[in-house]
Amino acid sequence: MTAEQFFTDDEKTRIEAAVLEVEQRTSGEIVPMVVSEAYDYPRAEIFGAGFFALALGMTLSWAFGHSSIWGFLPIFLLAYLPFKIVIRQIPALKKLLISPQEITEEVEERALVAFIENGLHQTREGTGILILLCLFERRVYVLADHGINHAAPQESWDHVIQMVTDGIHQQRACDALCEAIAYCGDLLAKDFPPRHDDTDELPNLIVE
Repeated sequence: MTAEQFFTDDEKTRIEAAVLEVEQRTSGEIVPMVVSEAYDYPRAEIFGAGFFALALGMTLSWAFGHSSIWGFLPIFLLAYLPFKIVIRQIPALKKLLISPQEITEEVEERALVAFIENGLHQTREGTGILILLCLFERRVYVLADHGINHAAPQESWDHVIQMVTDGIHQQRACDALCEAIAYCGDLLAKDFPPRHDDTDELPNLIVE
């Protein structure tokens, strides 16, 4: 499922409304973001296709070609591209070829890049919060700017991650994300009440 398909139009409207409601009671900015994948992981396709093509070439050349290199090479070369396409089209298979550490690093990097690209680091009091949902990786990541991070412990962001993750597993992703947005609003409202000249500086929902 792509990011565009993950939430219905009505659910997107509800999420944007939840953000607007929070931003009426705090000067902070919350941006939920949904992406199909944090990264395209080309190395998994290359190594996976090479491994499967190698295994097929060796097996068939041993069984029918008396282990001849001239039998192995054509099989390997012909099989490599189809295997690469198969891996690309089957996310579950592709994910098996990626280490958990690489996934963690790519999700964190995508969050940091999105945080900067979308201007969350430019809020007046450093109170931007990004809630990132990466569908392929099945990861939720929260990145908060320096202002709110000084006022909220890491356990608060871990709780947000758990709320959204549990909601996705329970098939109530929209409700869970709206609840997480409200929770972030409560954290912000304690130390960053609304200003008389507040403006909606950032998008209320990003889907890529």
